[in-house]
Amino acid sequence: MGLDPAIERLLVEARAAPAADPEALTLEERRHQFRADLVHLGRDPAPMALVEERSLDLVDRRLGARLYVPVDEAPGAIVLYAHGGSFVVGDLDSHDWLCRRLSSDLRRRILALDYRLAPEHPFPAALEDVVDAVAHVAAHRAEVGRPDDRILLMGDSAGANLVTVASRLVRDDVELAGQVLLYPTLGPEVMTESAHRYGSGYLLELDQLARDYRRYLAGAEPTDWRVSPLLCGDLAGVAPAILVVAECDPLRDEAVAYAGLLEHFGVPVELLEAKGMVHGFIRYGGVVPSALAVIDDLAAHVGRLVRAAS
Repeated sequence: MGLDPAIERLLVEARAAPAADPEALTLEERRHQFRADLVHLGRDPAPMALVEERSLDLVDRRLGARLYVPVDEAPGAIVLYAHGGSFVVGDLDSHDWLCRRLSSDLRRRILALDYRLAPEHPFPAALEDVVDAVAHVAAHRAEVGRPDDRILLMGDSAGANLVTVASRLVRDDVELAGQVLLYPTLGPEVMTESAHRYGSGYLLELDQLARDYRRYLAGAEPTDWRVSPLLCGDLAGVAPAILVVAECDPLRDEAVAYAGLLEHFGVPVELLEAKGMVHGFIRYGGVVPSALAVIDDLAAHVGRLVRAAS
């Protein structure tokens, strides 16, 4: 199958008017550009019953967050969401449209986490934020949802990396309803067929991702399984998973491999492939109609996952 027509239009536009080299921008300029681009693409945001800024009091710091409450809410679980952005960019505003749409389609409350970014806060700061946020919400569920709500972890790209590692780290302390990984990056050493085929010119440049991993690691070992979850030797008993991959994503094959690793350890896993799509496609749902259909389908799978965990 070829590229989705709406995705192909985005690629043509991107190639006709290339964005500035991220390495030529200051960090603040790059973050502003990333945020502005996604806000511009976020057409027709889903109506919410409530959108509220929150602050989580963790052991030695406060973590910003944003709570989304859908108009038609289903009980059973609250979603903790970690945004993508190569561990370096992205924030609550860049993913506001996506969180609204996911909250509406999933009929679940979403608590989006404003975790710390590299290079100011290198590994494992972002991971610690997600893990500590899980513990905080588990102990104070009634502050963000219902007292008996289960916790469902969800993230895209770099955020999905944090989610899958956090799911393993909290395995023995917090019973999760599940983990939902949207086109995750699973380590800096990307050596797969999809990486070679789609590593440049498909909205995710692997050379830039490698540079951002170096910022994130700041000297830490890339072979640490908390950086590269494919190297984890014990995933037994982690929360059931849903993985969404894009056909034309350089990270597709490693996500498929991770689904296989979960199955090896006896973890229930569903692998959903979006044909004709590229990395980050769900974030472009405001201008890519087919991405909305993927979100709708994902919502049905998440509903079944939550019901099975109840």
